Amino acid sequence: MTPSSSQPGTLTIAEALASLLRDGMPVRFTAYDGSSVGPADSELGLELLNRRGLAYILTAPGDLGMARAYIAGDLALHGVHPGDPYALLTGLQGRLQFRTPTAAEALTLTRSLDLLNLRPPAPPPQERLPRWRRVVEGLRHSMVRDAGAISHHYDVSNRFYELVLGPSMAYTCAVYPTPDASLEEAQHEKHDLIARKLDLQPGQRLLDVGCGWGGMVRHAAREYGVKALGVTLSKQQAEWARAAIEREGLGDLAEVRHGDYREATETGFDAVSSIGLTEHIGVANYPAYFTHLRDRLRPGGRLLNHCITRSHNRHHPVGAFLDRYVFPDGELTGSGRIIAAAQDVGLEVMHAENLRPHYAMTLTAWCRNLVEHWDECVAEVGEGTARVWGLYLAGSRVGFERNETELHHVLAVRTEAGDSGGFPLRPTW
Repeated sequence: MTPSSSQPGTLTIAEALASLLRDGMPVRFTAYDGSSVGPADSELGLELLNRRGLAYILTAPGDLGMARAYIAGDLALHGVHPGDPYALLTGLQGRLQFRTPTAAEALTLTRSLDLLNLRPPAPPPQERLPRWRRVVEGLRHSMVRDAGAISHHYDVSNRFYELVLGPSMAYTCAVYPTPDASLEEAQHEKHDLIARKLDLQPGQRLLDVGCGWGGMVRHAAREYGVKALGVTLSKQQAEWARAAIEREGLGDLAEVRHGDYREATETGFDAVSSIGLTEHIGVANYPAYFTHLRDRLRPGGRLLNHCITRSHNRHHPVGAFLDRYVFPDGELTGSGRIIAAAQDVGLEVMHAENLRPHYAMTLTAWCRNLVEHWDECVAEVGEGTARVWGLYLAGSRVGFERNETELHHVLAVRTEAGDSGGFPLRPTW
Protein backbone atom coordinates (compact mmCIF):
# COMPACT_ATOMS: atom_id res chain seq x y z
CA MET A 1 0.00 0.00 0.00
CA THR A 2 1.46 3.38 -1.02
CA PRO A 3 1.03 6.25 1.47
CA SER A 4 -0.80 9.40 0.41
CA SER A 5 1.33 11.69 -1.76
CA SER A 6 3.58 14.41 -0.35
CA GLN A 7 5.65 17.25 -1.75
CA PRO A 8 8.92 16.28 -3.48
CA GLY A 9 11.67 15.85 -0.92
CA THR A 10 9.26 15.59 1.99
CA LEU A 11 7.29 12.83 3.64
CA THR A 12 3.71 12.65 4.89
CA ILE A 13 3.18 11.84 8.54
CA ALA A 14 2.22 8.27 7.66
CA GLU A 15 5.29 7.85 5.45
CA ALA A 16 7.55 9.30 8.13
CA LEU A 17 6.28 7.04 10.93
CA ALA A 18 6.31 3.96 8.71
CA SER A 19 9.91 4.70 7.71
CA LEU A 20 10.98 4.91 11.36
CA LEU A 21 9.38 1.63 12.46
CA ARG A 22 11.78 -1.30 12.25
CA ASP A 23 9.13 -3.71 10.99
CA GLY A 24 6.73 -1.36 9.21
CA MET A 25 3.15 -0.55 10.19
CA PRO A 26 1.21 -3.80 10.84
CA VAL A 27 -2.25 -2.18 10.97
CA ARG A 28 -4.00 0.65 9.13
CA PHE A 29 -2.64 4.04 10.20
CA THR A 30 -4.16 7.39 9.22
CA ALA A 31 -3.09 10.89 10.20
CA TYR A 32 -4.65 14.34 10.43
CA ASP A 33 -2.78 15.46 7.28
CA GLY A 34 -4.85 12.96 5.28
CA SER A 35 -2.02 10.45 4.83
CA SER A 36 -2.30 6.73 5.51
CA VAL A 37 -0.20 3.60 5.48
CA GLY A 38 -0.62 -0.05 6.32
CA PRO A 39 -2.99 -2.76 5.06
CA ALA A 40 -6.02 -1.11 3.48
CA ASP A 41 -8.28 -4.04 4.41
CA SER A 42 -7.24 -4.16 8.06
CA GLU A 43 -10.15 -4.06 10.52
CA LEU A 44 -7.76 -2.70 13.14
CA GLY A 45 -6.31 0.76 12.96
CA LEU A 46 -4.75 3.82 14.56
CA GLU A 47 -5.78 7.39 13.77
CA LEU A 48 -3.52 10.27 14.74
CA LEU A 49 -5.83 13.21 15.40
CA ASN A 50 -3.55 16.23 15.88
CA ARG A 51 -0.01 17.58 16.15
CA ARG A 52 0.14 17.16 19.91
CA GLY A 53 -0.34 13.44 19.39
CA LEU A 54 2.51 13.48 16.87
CA ALA A 55 4.69 15.26 19.43
CA TYR A 56 3.90 12.60 22.04
CA ILE A 57 4.88 9.82 19.64
CA LEU A 58 8.09 11.40 18.38
CA THR A 59 9.40 12.74 21.70
CA ALA A 60 8.94 9.39 23.48
CA PRO A 61 9.35 6.81 20.70
CA GLY A 62 7.82 3.40 21.24
CA ASP A 63 5.09 2.22 23.57
CA LEU A 64 5.24 5.17 25.98
CA GLY A 65 4.68 7.84 23.32
CA MET A 66 1.81 5.92 21.74
CA ALA A 67 0.26 5.39 25.17
CA ARG A 68 0.53 9.09 26.02
CA ALA A 69 -1.15 10.10 22.76
CA TYR A 70 -3.95 7.58 23.28
CA ILE A 71 -4.57 8.44 26.95
CA ALA A 72 -4.65 12.15 26.11
CA GLY A 73 -7.25 11.55 23.38
CA ASP A 74 -4.90 12.41 20.50
CA LEU A 75 -4.73 8.87 19.08
CA ALA A 76 -7.86 6.88 18.30
CA LEU A 77 -8.06 3.09 18.14
CA HIS A 78 -10.29 1.51 15.51
CA GLY A 79 -11.74 -2.00 15.52
CA VAL A 80 -11.53 -2.50 19.30
CA HIS A 81 -13.34 -1.27 22.41
CA PRO A 82 -11.22 1.02 24.63
CA GLY A 83 -11.96 -1.27 27.56
CA ASP A 84 -10.38 -4.23 25.78
CA PRO A 85 -7.91 -3.32 22.99
CA TYR A 86 -6.48 -6.86 23.11
CA ALA A 87 -6.88 -7.60 19.38
CA LEU A 88 -5.01 -4.44 18.40
CA LEU A 89 -2.28 -4.95 20.98
CA THR A 90 -1.58 -8.47 19.77
CA GLY A 91 -1.03 -7.05 16.28
CA LEU A 92 1.22 -4.25 17.53
CA GLN A 93 3.13 -6.23 20.14
CA GLY A 94 6.85 -5.75 19.58
CA ARG A 95 6.20 -3.80 16.36
CA LEU A 96 6.45 -0.23 17.67
CA GLN A 97 10.22 -0.03 18.00
CA PHE A 98 11.80 2.93 16.20
CA ARG A 99 15.06 2.47 14.31
CA THR A 100 17.82 5.09 14.13
CA PRO A 101 17.58 6.98 10.81
CA THR A 102 20.60 7.81 8.68
CA ALA A 103 21.77 11.41 8.53
CA ALA A 104 20.01 11.96 5.19
CA GLU A 105 16.81 10.38 6.51
CA ALA A 106 16.98 12.50 9.64
CA LEU A 107 17.24 15.65 7.54
CA THR A 108 14.20 14.64 5.48
CA LEU A 109 12.21 13.78 8.61
CA THR A 110 13.16 17.07 10.25
CA ARG A 111 11.98 19.05 7.23
CA SER A 112 8.84 16.97 6.65
CA LEU A 113 7.59 16.99 10.25
CA ASP A 114 8.95 20.40 11.24
CA LEU A 115 10.83 18.70 14.06
CA LEU A 116 12.79 21.82 15.00
CA ASN A 117 9.55 23.34 16.26
CA LEU A 118 8.26 20.14 17.90
CA ARG A 119 8.26 20.38 21.69
CA PRO A 120 7.45 17.59 24.16
CA PRO A 121 3.92 18.18 25.49
CA ALA A 122 3.20 17.81 29.18
CA PRO A 123 2.36 14.14 29.91
CA PRO A 124 -1.27 13.25 30.64
CA PRO A 125 -2.24 13.91 34.29
CA GLN A 126 -2.44 10.16 35.00
CA GLU A 127 1.35 9.83 34.56
CA ARG A 128 3.77 9.72 37.49
CA LEU A 129 7.33 11.03 37.32
CA PRO A 130 9.92 8.58 35.94
CA ARG A 131 11.56 6.56 38.71
CA TRP A 132 14.85 8.49 38.51
CA ARG A 133 13.00 11.74 39.34
CA ARG A 134 11.10 10.35 42.33
CA VAL A 135 13.96 11.09 44.72
CA VAL A 136 11.83 13.95 46.07
CA GLU A 137 9.42 11.29 47.35
CA GLY A 138 12.11 9.51 49.32
CA LEU A 139 14.37 6.53 48.73
CA ARG A 140 12.90 3.76 46.61
CA HIS A 141 10.80 1.38 48.71
CA SER A 142 10.98 3.54 51.81
CA MET A 143 7.70 3.49 53.72
CA VAL A 144 6.82 7.02 52.57
CA ARG A 145 7.56 6.39 48.89
CA ASP A 146 5.86 2.98 48.89
CA ALA A 147 2.76 4.56 50.42
CA GLY A 148 2.64 7.07 47.56
CA ALA A 149 3.12 4.38 44.92
CA ILE A 150 0.36 2.21 46.38
CA SER A 151 -2.00 5.17 46.70
CA HIS A 152 -1.39 6.09 43.04
CA HIS A 153 -2.70 2.73 41.88
CA TYR A 154 -5.15 1.53 44.51
CA ASP A 155 -6.74 4.73 45.82
CA VAL A 156 -8.48 5.37 42.51
CA SER A 157 -12.09 4.64 43.40
CA ASN A 158 -13.55 1.68 45.23
CA ARG A 159 -16.60 1.88 42.99
CA PHE A 160 -14.38 1.64 39.91
CA TYR A 161 -12.73 -1.50 41.31
CA GLU A 162 -16.15 -2.99 42.10
CA LEU A 163 -17.15 -2.54 38.46
CA VAL A 164 -13.93 -4.07 37.08
CA LEU A 165 -13.15 -6.78 39.62
CA GLY A 166 -16.67 -7.92 40.37
CA PRO A 167 -18.20 -8.88 43.73
CA SER A 168 -15.08 -10.70 44.98
CA MET A 169 -13.02 -7.47 44.90
CA ALA A 170 -10.00 -9.71 44.40
CA TYR A 171 -7.31 -7.94 42.38
CA THR A 172 -4.96 -10.89 41.91
CA CYS A 173 -4.81 -13.94 39.69
CA ALA A 174 -7.82 -16.23 40.08
CA VAL A 175 -7.58 -20.02 39.87
CA TYR A 176 -10.01 -21.56 37.39
CA PRO A 177 -11.14 -25.03 38.53
CA THR A 178 -12.63 -25.56 35.04
CA PRO A 179 -12.28 -23.58 31.79
CA ASP A 180 -15.90 -22.45 31.98
CA ALA A 181 -15.84 -21.35 35.63
CA SER A 182 -16.99 -17.80 36.35
CA LEU A 183 -14.61 -15.16 37.66
CA GLU A 184 -16.26 -15.31 41.06
CA GLU A 185 -15.90 -19.10 41.22
CA ALA A 186 -12.25 -18.79 40.21
CA GLN A 187 -11.50 -16.12 42.83
CA HIS A 188 -13.16 -18.27 45.50
CA GLU A 189 -11.01 -21.21 44.40
CA LYS A 190 -7.86 -19.03 44.56
CA HIS A 191 -8.52 -18.08 48.16
CA ASP A 192 -9.47 -21.63 49.06
CA LEU A 193 -6.40 -23.12 47.38
CA ILE A 194 -4.21 -20.79 49.42
CA ALA A 195 -6.09 -21.75 52.58
CA ARG A 196 -5.60 -25.44 51.79
CA LYS A 197 -1.91 -25.00 51.03
CA LEU A 198 -1.52 -23.21 54.36
CA ASP A 199 -3.51 -26.04 56.02
CA LEU A 200 -5.67 -23.55 57.89
CA GLN A 201 -7.57 -24.95 60.86
CA PRO A 202 -10.22 -23.43 63.14
CA GLY A 203 -8.71 -21.31 65.89
CA GLN A 204 -5.43 -20.63 64.07
CA ARG A 205 -4.02 -17.17 63.33
CA LEU A 206 -3.35 -15.86 59.80
CA LEU A 207 -1.46 -12.73 58.76
CA ASP A 208 -2.27 -11.52 55.23
CA VAL A 209 0.20 -8.82 54.10
CA GLY A 210 -0.87 -6.53 51.26
CA CYS A 211 -4.42 -7.73 51.92
CA GLY A 212 -6.22 -5.50 49.41
CA TRP A 213 -9.95 -5.37 50.06
CA GLY A 214 -9.69 -8.21 52.56
CA GLY A 215 -10.73 -11.13 50.36
CA MET A 216 -8.32 -13.65 51.89
CA VAL A 217 -8.91 -12.39 55.42
CA ARG A 218 -12.68 -12.76 55.07
CA HIS A 219 -12.40 -16.15 53.33
CA ALA A 220 -10.16 -17.55 56.08
CA ALA A 221 -12.46 -16.28 58.81
CA ARG A 222 -15.71 -17.31 57.12
CA GLU A 223 -14.71 -20.69 55.67
CA TYR A 224 -12.07 -21.90 58.15
CA GLY A 225 -12.82 -20.20 61.47
CA VAL A 226 -9.37 -18.60 61.46
CA LYS A 227 -8.54 -15.38 63.30
CA ALA A 228 -7.13 -13.31 60.42
CA LEU A 229 -5.29 -10.00 60.34
CA GLY A 230 -4.83 -8.12 57.06
CA VAL A 231 -2.58 -5.12 56.38
CA THR A 232 -2.80 -2.78 53.40
CA LEU A 233 -1.10 0.52 52.48
CA SER A 234 -4.25 1.70 50.70
CA LYS A 235 -6.60 3.70 52.89
CA GLN A 236 -9.54 3.15 50.53
CA GLN A 237 -8.95 -0.61 50.51
CA ALA A 238 -8.85 -0.70 54.30
CA GLU A 239 -12.09 1.27 54.60
CA TRP A 240 -13.87 -1.00 52.11
CA ALA A 241 -12.54 -4.17 53.79
CA ARG A 242 -13.64 -3.05 57.25
CA ALA A 243 -17.14 -2.34 55.98
CA ALA A 244 -17.27 -5.77 54.31
CA ILE A 245 -16.12 -7.47 57.52
CA GLU A 246 -18.88 -5.72 59.48
CA ARG A 247 -21.46 -6.45 56.78
CA GLU A 248 -20.60 -10.17 56.84
CA GLY A 249 -20.57 -10.36 60.63
CA LEU A 250 -16.92 -11.42 60.81
CA GLY A 251 -15.70 -8.79 63.26
CA ASP A 252 -14.86 -11.33 65.95
CA LEU A 253 -12.38 -13.10 63.64
CA ALA A 254 -11.25 -10.67 60.92
CA GLU A 255 -9.35 -7.37 61.12
CA VAL A 256 -7.84 -5.12 58.44
CA ARG A 257 -5.34 -2.39 59.27
CA HIS A 258 -4.23 0.56 57.17
CA GLY A 259 -0.44 0.49 57.26
CA ASP A 260 2.82 -0.91 55.93
CA TYR A 261 3.37 -4.66 56.23
CA ARG A 262 6.61 -3.84 58.06
CA GLU A 263 4.54 -2.31 60.85
CA ALA A 264 2.84 -5.64 61.59
CA THR A 265 5.18 -6.89 64.32
CA GLU A 266 3.08 -9.52 66.10
CA THR A 267 4.56 -13.01 66.18
CA GLY A 268 3.38 -16.59 66.54
CA PHE A 269 1.12 -16.72 63.49
CA ASP A 270 0.26 -20.18 62.22
CA ALA A 271 0.31 -18.93 58.63
CA VAL A 272 1.24 -15.90 56.52
CA SER A 273 -0.17 -15.18 53.07
CA SER A 274 1.26 -12.59 50.69
CA ILE A 275 -0.95 -12.27 47.62
CA GLY A 276 0.31 -9.72 45.11
CA LEU A 277 2.63 -7.76 47.42
CA THR A 278 6.08 -8.98 46.33
CA GLU A 279 5.87 -7.08 43.02
CA HIS A 280 5.91 -3.80 44.98
CA ILE A 281 8.75 -4.31 47.47
CA GLY A 282 11.85 -4.33 45.22
CA VAL A 283 14.15 -7.26 44.49
CA ALA A 284 16.92 -5.83 46.67
CA ASN A 285 14.53 -5.94 49.63
CA TYR A 286 13.68 -9.64 49.32
CA PRO A 287 16.01 -10.67 52.19
CA ALA A 288 14.42 -8.17 54.60
CA TYR A 289 10.94 -9.02 53.34
CA PHE A 290 11.27 -12.78 53.80
CA THR A 291 13.02 -12.28 57.14
CA HIS A 292 10.12 -10.17 58.36
CA LEU A 293 7.54 -12.74 57.25
CA ARG A 294 9.56 -15.64 58.71
CA ASP A 295 9.72 -13.86 62.06
CA ARG A 296 5.96 -13.52 62.17
CA LEU A 297 5.54 -17.32 62.02
CA ARG A 298 5.63 -19.82 64.83
CA PRO A 299 7.97 -22.81 64.34
CA GLY A 300 6.25 -25.03 61.78
CA GLY A 301 4.15 -22.14 60.46
CA ARG A 302 3.59 -21.83 56.73
CA LEU A 303 4.08 -18.98 54.25
CA LEU A 304 2.34 -18.78 50.87
CA ASN A 305 3.84 -16.18 48.51
CA HIS A 306 1.68 -15.44 45.44
CA CYS A 307 3.20 -13.01 42.94
CA ILE A 308 3.77 -12.13 39.29
CA THR A 309 7.12 -13.39 38.02
CA ARG A 310 9.24 -13.31 34.91
CA SER A 311 10.18 -16.33 32.83
CA HIS A 312 13.82 -15.68 33.79
CA ASN A 313 15.61 -14.78 37.02
CA ARG A 314 17.17 -11.48 36.04
CA HIS A 315 16.27 -8.28 37.87
CA HIS A 316 13.61 -6.62 35.74
CA PRO A 317 11.92 -3.30 36.58
CA VAL A 318 8.56 -2.96 34.86
CA GLY A 319 8.50 -1.02 31.57
CA ALA A 320 7.99 2.73 31.20
CA PHE A 321 4.22 2.59 30.70
CA LEU A 322 3.58 0.36 33.74
CA ASP A 323 6.05 2.27 35.89
CA ARG A 324 4.53 5.68 35.18
CA TYR A 325 0.85 4.81 34.88
CA VAL A 326 0.18 1.62 36.81
CA PHE A 327 2.81 0.28 39.22
CA PRO A 328 5.35 2.97 40.20
CA ASP A 329 8.62 1.36 41.36
CA GLY A 330 7.31 -2.11 40.47
CA GLU A 331 9.94 -4.82 39.95
CA LEU A 332 9.66 -8.41 38.73
CA THR A 333 12.00 -11.36 38.61
CA GLY A 334 11.75 -15.14 38.27
CA SER A 335 10.50 -17.73 40.72
CA GLY A 336 14.02 -19.07 41.15
CA ARG A 337 15.20 -15.82 42.67
CA ILE A 338 12.18 -15.68 44.96
CA ILE A 339 12.74 -19.25 46.12
CA ALA A 340 16.44 -18.56 46.71
CA ALA A 341 15.64 -15.46 48.77
CA ALA A 342 13.20 -17.42 50.94
CA GLN A 343 15.68 -20.25 51.42
CA ASP A 344 18.52 -17.86 52.26
CA VAL A 345 16.68 -16.58 55.34
CA GLY A 346 16.02 -20.09 56.62
CA LEU A 347 12.59 -20.88 55.21
CA GLU A 348 12.17 -24.37 53.77
CA VAL A 349 10.47 -24.21 50.38
CA MET A 350 8.09 -27.16 50.02
CA HIS A 351 6.23 -26.45 46.78
CA ALA A 352 6.10 -24.05 43.82
CA GLU A 353 3.42 -23.76 41.17
CA ASN A 354 3.08 -21.66 38.03
CA LEU A 355 -0.46 -20.39 37.38
CA ARG A 356 0.34 -18.36 34.25
CA PRO A 357 -2.67 -19.46 32.10
CA HIS A 358 -5.02 -18.60 34.94
CA TYR A 359 -3.87 -14.98 34.95
CA ALA A 360 -4.55 -14.58 31.23
CA MET A 361 -8.09 -15.86 31.88
CA THR A 362 -8.48 -13.52 34.87
CA LEU A 363 -7.41 -10.51 32.80
CA THR A 364 -9.84 -11.48 30.06
CA ALA A 365 -12.66 -11.43 32.62
CA TRP A 366 -11.60 -8.05 34.02
CA CYS A 367 -11.54 -6.57 30.51
CA ARG A 368 -15.01 -7.98 29.91
CA ASN A 369 -16.21 -6.21 33.05
CA LEU A 370 -14.55 -2.95 31.99
CA VAL A 371 -16.25 -3.10 28.59
CA GLU A 372 -19.62 -3.93 30.10
CA HIS A 373 -19.42 -1.05 32.59
CA TRP A 374 -17.42 1.37 30.44
CA ASP A 375 -19.72 4.38 30.71
CA GLU A 376 -19.99 4.09 34.48
CA CYS A 377 -16.22 3.58 34.81
CA VAL A 378 -15.56 6.71 32.74
CA ALA A 379 -18.03 8.67 34.86
CA GLU A 380 -16.26 7.43 38.00
CA VAL A 381 -12.57 8.02 37.11
CA GLY A 382 -12.51 9.90 33.81
CA GLU A 383 -11.87 8.64 30.29
CA GLY A 384 -8.09 8.99 30.47
CA THR A 385 -7.80 6.71 33.51
CA ALA A 386 -10.29 4.24 32.03
CA ARG A 387 -8.14 4.12 28.88
CA VAL A 388 -5.05 3.43 31.01
CA TRP A 389 -6.83 0.44 32.50
CA GLY A 390 -7.93 -0.94 29.16
CA LEU A 391 -4.36 -0.76 27.86
CA TYR A 392 -2.91 -2.20 31.05
CA LEU A 393 -5.29 -5.14 31.43
CA ALA A 394 -5.27 -6.16 27.76
CA GLY A 395 -1.51 -5.68 27.46
CA SER A 396 -0.94 -7.78 30.57
CA ARG A 397 -3.07 -10.54 29.08
CA VAL A 398 -0.79 -10.57 26.03
CA GLY A 399 2.25 -10.83 28.30
CA PHE A 400 0.88 -13.84 30.18
CA GLU A 401 -0.21 -15.59 27.02
CA ARG A 402 3.25 -15.17 25.51
CA ASN A 403 5.04 -16.34 28.67
CA GLU A 404 6.70 -12.96 29.16
CA THR A 405 5.18 -12.96 32.64
CA GLU A 406 4.11 -15.78 34.94
CA LEU A 407 2.36 -16.16 38.30
CA HIS A 408 3.94 -18.31 40.98
CA HIS A 409 2.84 -19.74 44.29
CA VAL A 410 5.79 -20.49 46.55
CA LEU A 411 4.90 -22.42 49.70
CA ALA A 412 7.45 -22.43 52.52
CA VAL A 413 7.60 -23.41 56.17
CA ARG A 414 9.57 -22.16 59.16
CA THR A 415 11.33 -25.41 59.90
CA GLU A 416 13.31 -25.76 63.10
CA ALA A 417 16.41 -27.94 63.30
CA GLY A 418 15.44 -31.64 63.24
CA ASP A 419 11.78 -30.81 62.56
CA SER A 420 9.72 -32.16 59.65
CA GLY A 421 7.85 -28.88 59.29
CA GLY A 422 4.55 -30.62 59.94
CA PHE A 423 4.08 -31.58 56.29
CA PRO A 424 2.59 -34.94 55.34
CA LEU A 425 4.50 -37.18 52.95
CA ARG A 426 2.39 -35.95 50.02
CA PRO A 427 0.47 -32.69 49.46
CA THR A 428 -3.12 -32.69 50.70
CA TRP A 429 -4.48 -29.64 48.90
